[in-house]
Amino acid sequence: MSSGAPDRGGAALSDRPAAAPLDDVAVIIVNHGTAALLADCLRSLADGGLEGLSAAVWVVDNASPDDSVALLRDQFSWVHLVESDQNLGFSSANNLGLRDAGFAAAGDDPPARPRYRHALILNPDTVVPTGAVRQMVEDLEAEPSLAVVGPRLLLPDGSLDPACRRSFPSPAVSFYRLLGLSRRYPRHPRFGRYNMTFLPEDQATDVDSVVGACMLVRGAAINQVGLFDERFWMYGEDLDWCMRFKEAGWRVAYRPRTLVHHVKRAASRASPRARFEFQRAMWLFYDKHYASRTAWPVHLLVLLGLALRGGPRLVAEMSGRGRSA
Repeated sequence: MSSGAPDRGGAALSDRPAAAPLDDVAVIIVNHGTAALLADCLRSLADGGLEGLSAAVWVVDNASPDDSVALLRDQFSWVHLVESDQNLGFSSANNLGLRDAGFAAAGDDPPARPRYRHALILNPDTVVPTGAVRQMVEDLEAEPSLAVVGPRLLLPDGSLDPACRRSFPSPAVSFYRLLGLSRRYPRHPRFGRYNMTFLPEDQATDVDSVVGACMLVRGAAINQVGLFDERFWMYGEDLDWCMRFKEAGWRVAYRPRTLVHHVKRAASRASPRARFEFQRAMWLFYDKHYASRTAWPVHLLVLLGLALRGGPRLVAEMSGRGRSA
């Protein structure tokens, strides 16, 4: 693949030999049918988003029905393009890019080929201001116990994307949200935990999880914990990854001094499968991380709630899996 990327705004988009000192960041973008937004995202990276860093950009195209691939070949030849002939979903496609960039878990076959210190997971419906990724790298490297840093994500109307800082959806946190208590009492430290709305949006803090739309991840943490869990087709994979980092002793942080713009759900808003996968992801996350330690009465209530929201298809999958060990 071509490594002759434009050096715009101080960005050095390069792919150095493995024997050289590690470069700063490998940017991984998964795209499915969002050519125009992807072009804006890539221009923002080349025009200053990666300023001051040695970095390279991968785009994994998930069988886009539009002209995304032609656009990349014609206008962004400096991008490492990985083409899939089917829509693999978010986790599997990101893992393709991560592996191609040299990331893997310890003991994987093939083994990791360290080339970059960090990986930036980025959605194609984002725009990255000048110097934004460098700020995130500075924040990550200032605290060696951090595995993940997420920025303040701003929606098109200028408001905060609430998913950029959140707590894990434990049964209690999910219950408060289901009852509407998180919306009625957003400033309450118990009821507002889902999106941490009890904190000012400009307050830096440790969190349970940031969102996969924009998350900078330390390569050493990836090497220890591994890549995305590919059972999550879309949604929940970022929560699961952050849970695994934290279980391994790492920290996850929200650092709002860095601003990134996010259209949100550009590729999935009209997809019936994406709507189903949201409910399925909640089941997978609960089954993997909470089911085995949840009291039976609460467990049954959770299953009932998931079944009502996910419908017969999810019920069939839940029945086949049973409780986690």
